[in-house]
Amino acid sequence: MKKTLLITTLLISSITAFAQKNTSKSYIEQFKDNAIQIMHETGIPASIILGIAMHESGNGNSNVAKSLNNQFGFKGGSTTVYYKNNKRITSAYKKYDSILESFDDFARIITHRQQLGRLSDQLSLYDYEKWVKSIQRSGYASSKKWASQVIAIIRKYQLNELDQTPEDEAQLPQTAQNDPSSIYLK
Repeated sequence: MKKTLLITTLLISSITAFAQKNTSKSYIEQFKDNAIQIMHETGIPASIILGIAMHESGNGNSNVAKSLNNQFGFKGGSTTVYYKNNKRITSAYKKYDSILESFDDFARIITHRQQLGRLSDQLSLYDYEKWVKSIQRSGYASSKKWASQVIAIIRKYQLNELDQTPEDEAQLPQTAQNDPSSIYLK
């Protein structure tokens, strides 16, 4: 009886923990409109914004993403203190008041960083591979695998389809226009 109760309790807590964890698809669904809006405002493809955020934050599940609303792993000028499981954590990562503030800061950094500021002028909105590789070359990430990992996320979830402009959508076949699942999240 005690074993059954223990197993049932562990099973329920595991299911609850799993249900609270963001999945890739739920993360995309939650932030795709914000990424598209930033794309229209800045010229940074939505696929780049979401792909990098998903990679850097583990779909919003990393400690830094959850505790500091930092979806891109940006470090700040000062240390930040937060608590996890009643333990005091000191971090060099930047803290944001909201996740959307983190997205906006990403766009600001990409458009204003000297090495990156002209990417939207130089690259096509549809060339996500060149975007990712250019961002890596600028010093954004030190891992040699970073670009290929972000590109794999973009391909796996077809995030590049979010880079379509309203004019592009008007040229899609009528069935694709009426079926939102044909645009993303296959």
